[in-house]
Amino acid sequence: MERVKLVFPEADLCHRHPLSVRITDMNYGRHLGHDAVVSLMHEARVHALDALALAEGDMGGYPCVAADLAVQYQAESRWPEALVVETAIPAPGRRAIAVYHRIRRVADERTVATARINLMLVDPATGRPVAVPDLVCERLTGRA
Repeated sequence: MERVKLVFPEADLCHRHPLSVRITDMNYGRHLGHDAVVSLMHEARVHALDALALAEGDMGGYPCVAADLAVQYQAESRWPEALVVETAIPAPGRRAIAVYHRIRRVADERTVATARINLMLVDPATGRPVAVPDLVCERLTGRA
């Protein structure tokens, strides 16, 4: 089986968000479920974008949608462990923004999961992808 192997871009780290595993995040294997991992990363991404004066629903006048998501699971996590979700956003491409997340356990700093989500901005009237606006590029690269 071919496994996803992601490299977290340390140089592009822009935000750290503390969270903890909730009892409702547990699956039948008694550890953090994959659906909860995606939800925790989403929560952290909203806070990271907010810190850059951006919002998923308004990225330079356009909402963003997930084009794809890759998650590499590296360790288990259980209730009530404290976690930190680190977010890194490299310079965006013309039509996509890659957002990386790394979830770590606070107690031992072990990586629980690393993920990359590619976001596309869409024109709400047509549903078609649009180019990433200059304002968004400036905020994401720290040149605002």
